[in-house]
Amino acid sequence: MSEGTGVNETTAQEGQTGDATAPKGALSGLRVLDVSTLFAGPMAAMHLGDMGADVIKVEHPLRPDPARGHGPSKDGQNLWWKTLGRNKRTLSLNLSTEAGQEVFLRLVADADVVIENFRPDTLEKWNLGYDRLSAANPGLVLARVTGFGQIGPYRRRPGFGTLAEAMSGFAAMTGEPDGPPTLPPFGLADGIASLATAYAVMVALHARERTGVGQVVDLAIIEPILAVLGPQLTRWDQLRTTQPRLGNRSANNAPRNTYRTADGKWVAVSTSAQSIAERVVALVGRPELALEPWFATGAQRAQHAEELDNAVGAWIAVRTRDEVVAAFEAAQAAVAPIYDAQDIMADPQFEALGTIHRIHDDDLGDIAMQGPLFRLSSDEPVIAFTGRAPGADTDAVLGGLGYSDADIAALRAGGAV
Repeated sequence: MSEGTGVNETTAQEGQTGDATAPKGALSGLRVLDVSTLFAGPMAAMHLGDMGADVIKVEHPLRPDPARGHGPSKDGQNLWWKTLGRNKRTLSLNLSTEAGQEVFLRLVADADVVIENFRPDTLEKWNLGYDRLSAANPGLVLARVTGFGQIGPYRRRPGFGTLAEAMSGFAAMTGEPDGPPTLPPFGLADGIASLATAYAVMVALHARERTGVGQVVDLAIIEPILAVLGPQLTRWDQLRTTQPRLGNRSANNAPRNTYRTADGKWVAVSTSAQSIAERVVALVGRPELALEPWFATGAQRAQHAEELDNAVGAWIAVRTRDEVVAAFEAAQAAVAPIYDAQDIMADPQFEALGTIHRIHDDDLGDIAMQGPLFRLSSDEPVIAFTGRAPGADTDAVLGGLGYSDADIAALRAGGAV
């Protein structure tokens, strides 16, 4: 962390053109093969790499991860990949060829984790099912991340985060009351699934400490997002009701909404705690509301959201955002300005946490990105290098497996790498 800035600054080890070196950290010594594409699997591997795991990104020689083509680019360089591919050495390998499968088995023999998201039975089609992988390495953890899981009637359907956002109930409960179901404008389900995958991998590795053998993790993207949406299944089971679309309001408490300030900006207010709700109505000059019988619980307050929103919104509307935030802070009430990326980059709390890391990239120079998701008192997470070009480390990885230059040339000539 650069003194006085709160921004972590890291120089890429050997840059984008030389051999990358795995970062040091709490998971140092753990080797992960990332054979997945797009977001849930690759992001899980990214989280493990942030903590020091040696991650090798395996991509088809002619069809690299399509995530490299998503989102904005600068000077031909995909900006999303710079983050998603960080701390990953890249290897081009064709798993559908016999020679490529033999290379993969040699990689597996020295790995701890494989993360893949092919359609079910694809690895088996290539004679790389868990029976063969575990024969090469009994301690291997194979994380299989798919839209619908390895079993069930939908197992072979193409699965993406958008479908999980639709099927989990998220879209049905998101949006304005008189509007359509609403999908998020980003990979929400994939992001949640990535965290669940990283967690599942660590659970399986912990079990390996006890048993000495690895196992298969079957993660369906439709499930982790379902888990964070509250007790909707229990509610339906017991009450036969579902959560309606409420816009920015909540079914659990009020006032809870976004409010426009006098300078044309926006703030969000939450009153999940009863004491906070009482402070908010006192702050906006309506303390008598706290004496109403219905004010006693969050669920009852939610039934009077219109009245509470009118009181809070009117008070906020005649003050600037800075004035609102300062007044709420003085009253120990919960408010937050609604930020975009420019605001986040300038905020002193993110600065104090060191959330934003500035990393040297050989293609673009110094670039900023969000760093690892948490801090450790020891083993500080490190971004050693940004996302690298497809196959940038092929020769180095194969050399580490004992392949000679002539062997590598033959593999390349045969289309295996």
